[in-house]
Amino acid sequence: MLILKKNDLNLTGVLQKGLETFKVELKKIVPQLIAIFIALLVGSMVLLATGFSPIEAYGALLLGAFGDIYGIGQTLTQATPIIFTSLAFLFAFKAGLFNIGAEGQFLVGALAAAIVGIFFNGLPNIVHISLALLAGAFFGGLYAFIPAILKTKLGAHEVITTMMLTYVAIYLTGYLVTDIFKAPGWVSQTPLISPTAELPRILPPTQLSASIFLGIILVFLTYYTLQKTVLGYEIRAIGLNPLAAENGGINVKKGLILALVISGALAGIGGAGEILGVHKRFIDGFSPGYGWDGLAVALIGGLNPFGAFLAALLIGILRSGGMTMNRVTGVPIDIVTILQALVILFVAAPVFIKYLIRRGKKI
Repeated sequence: MLILKKNDLNLTGVLQKGLETFKVELKKIVPQLIAIFIALLVGSMVLLATGFSPIEAYGALLLGAFGDIYGIGQTLTQATPIIFTSLAFLFAFKAGLFNIGAEGQFLVGALAAAIVGIFFNGLPNIVHISLALLAGAFFGGLYAFIPAILKTKLGAHEVITTMMLTYVAIYLTGYLVTDIFKAPGWVSQTPLISPTAELPRILPPTQLSASIFLGIILVFLTYYTLQKTVLGYEIRAIGLNPLAAENGGINVKKGLILALVISGALAGIGGAGEILGVHKRFIDGFSPGYGWDGLAVALIGGLNPFGAFLAALLIGILRSGGMTMNRVTGVPIDIVTILQALVILFVAAPVFIKYLIRRGKKI
């Protein structure tokens, strides 16, 4: 006879509730899934028009993304940094802020983690890794604090300030690794971080690291913060109607600052994870634009943390499988870029237009 303890019943209830919540959130992104399907159909027309078989092309893409352990590892590796930057964008967006500076915050956090990883020696692994990740979060958040203050104190629009600060971050980090923190050699990069600061690799020989687990944890934490906490309620209230939120006793300026700082911290952690888990040093130009990708992925995911996670996986599939598609079927790699653009166009454009309309009514 099976006897269930009280704690077992509580755990079962929690798991069931969590599963129900996950199902509810998935239903919210059904329109995005339909849009992705339509985008792939249009992509099939592009493939046919250029003389390639959509069945063979998509088959090769899926084979490259999931055909073996290496493909799976590379798909998740491509998706990991985008998970963080997409969470960064959507967190700020919930407060009505359009933070397009995640790329800069990502880079600042990455360099901060690299410096901690290089110069803080003799520490236990868990302490060293934690300090490096905290440094990434702190400096990513600090960098986002600048446009937050400019907006709340001077009324400067966050789209302009975050964009300009991104370019500042690109050139500033480039200068620092070309001059002050440069390792010997002709490549603009820092020395290798200490082994005690390295995130463990998963699925070798791929570059997938434990950063993927950190990203998954932050997906759930972001959802919980936005949906289940007072801070999340205030941020969402500000995003829906700042005047009504202020009349309801919410400190709007404080909420805007917190939303941008947390957004920057999320991006900074993503940058730190890339350095500690993949590159083991800061290399000038190592990011192909993860911050910009995060913006698109957040919109593809319906501005939902779980949807953003799935959308990041989709981009990882397209990028990882795209190489196999090119090698096996001869489809130009540019076609993969077209497929990504179609997905973003079909899914993200309506969300962005609705945002612009809402902002226009407030002005």
